[in-house]
Amino acid sequence: MCLASDGCAGHFPLDRYPEAWRGAELPGVVVGLRQFVIDAWSWLNYKPVMADAGRPSSQAFPELAASWLPAHELRRLAAYKVLASYDNNQAGQLAAAAGDEAALERRELGDAANLVDTALGYLLGSDQQIAVAGAEHADEGSPEPGATEAAAVQERLRKWAEKELLSLRIQQAERTAALLGDGVYVLAWNPEKQRPTLQVEDPGFFFPQWDDSQDEDFPSRVHLAWELPEDEEAGVKARVRRVTYELGPISEDATMVRHYPWEPGRASNVTCYLTDAEWLLEDLKRGQTLDRLPMDKAVFRVRPDGTELNRLDLVIDFVPVIHLTNTIPDAGEHWGRSVLARVLQGLDELAATDSDSSAASATTGTPIIGLAGARLPVDRSGRPEKLKVEAGAVWQLGDSGRMDALDTSPQLAELRARVEHLLDRIAANSRITAAGLGTLDAADVPSGYAFKLALAPLDALVGMMRLAREHKYRLLLKFVQRLYQAGRAEGWAAGESFSARLAWAPHTPTDRAAVLDEVVTAFGAGVFSLDTAVQMLLDAGYPIDDASQEVARIRARAEEDAAARVAEAAAARDGRRSPDQDDLASAAV
Repeated sequence: MCLASDGCAGHFPLDRYPEAWRGAELPGVVVGLRQFVIDAWSWLNYKPVMADAGRPSSQAFPELAASWLPAHELRRLAAYKVLASYDNNQAGQLAAAAGDEAALERRELGDAANLVDTALGYLLGSDQQIAVAGAEHADEGSPEPGATEAAAVQERLRKWAEKELLSLRIQQAERTAALLGDGVYVLAWNPEKQRPTLQVEDPGFFFPQWDDSQDEDFPSRVHLAWELPEDEEAGVKARVRRVTYELGPISEDATMVRHYPWEPGRASNVTCYLTDAEWLLEDLKRGQTLDRLPMDKAVFRVRPDGTELNRLDLVIDFVPVIHLTNTIPDAGEHWGRSVLARVLQGLDELAATDSDSSAASATTGTPIIGLAGARLPVDRSGRPEKLKVEAGAVWQLGDSGRMDALDTSPQLAELRARVEHLLDRIAANSRITAAGLGTLDAADVPSGYAFKLALAPLDALVGMMRLAREHKYRLLLKFVQRLYQAGRAEGWAAGESFSARLAWAPHTPTDRAAVLDEVVTAFGAGVFSLDTAVQMLLDAGYPIDDASQEVARIRARAEEDAAARVAEAAAARDGRRSPDQDDLASAAV
């Protein structure tokens, strides 16, 4: 938490300064202003519903009143729920639960979900491929050292990705990351399948334990925790389940060492322990939060082979949990920012305008009519009946009678224009752009270069999102290799892990004809190598499954053509036809 005032150039994190000066008068700081919070979720401070997070009587966030939840995690979990409500067109219902009854009339037409899905589509592109450094040179006549092994690892990783449905898992994790700002992968070795398994977890279940003395990017302890509801029919009480991955010494005295296959020649005294346990909610007392749950009350889970999951040694020296962030976190922060973060108020304005448009369209389609001098029908009591505007209705007017209709169509037109304005503003501020959302009028784009300029903010957005993920996917593929080695899978020898990455397809359409012409010209002039030329075609969207194999096929065909030309030249010198010429002559006859 930090405090700031209007005259403050930055912000002052309270947890980095001693208690002695917190109440002192500091230049630029409004002392005692503890509600002005600047953190990774301060863009949600404008919503009154955020003030309900953690209150025992909260109707909007009843689950956050759980005694085991750490207080510093409540804002993050509340932010996740608010963002999920926008994604499911339930933001009005959430606001109504916090006391805003008028929010039930809110019109939500899927703009938030469309924004998330559009950003996700551009991030992922049309395809993702696993690429291992050096594998592209394996099919050369004299491959570089290690190229053959790199190609073999690349093929094994791709087969693993196919078996583990990696493309589907990426879709699941990345949509969560785009919507909430964070995503979580968990890897585990499966002895039955003889391969690592990949699972996507809800970031609301993810509780890393940051320690200032440790590496801030890789916590040494990670909890995955959630509540299990009560089942009266089965006689099961409400519980909390916690799965913990923790790095620690192999032995109590830290003297025992182990040689891991991915670091040959280096002894390590660290291993990763897995604990999977449950606690009854009724057994937890005040102050027994997630990291202080009483171990004497724990009921440990048991594997199918009968092994109790209480500090089970996984025989690895890393935590097999990968945390994705949608954006590059600010210095000192660990969490990402949602695609919706900076345009959330714009979405609120859009929903309010849609609600007003709906009300205005009702009076435009069925206008309010004022009658003067009309003979109104009466009921049995002699009171005039209410008239309805409907097709075929006939009203009798006197000689001085008059009918006036309230025309609200100009207001409706203004509201529709405001909707277009808000959509353009949201597209610009989210950096997805009107061109990216598909709302840009083609008449407004005079040339392809102008269209490329219109997409420049989207290019920068996708570049930043992919950069935030680059290292995490390299880490995931490194962990997959190490789990194969730890499981002593066939074909995975000891040695350092190969550098593998996730290659993304282009996020916008490319002029394939222009790229082909450029490649042919540059390669013919000797400016590009064959490997670079094929990679450019692959990036442009040509149907090339593997760049190295395509290069090998091109070279093989070139050698065959060269041999055929040599044979034809030799035949011409001997004054006789080549075999190909004989075949052509026979075909002509």
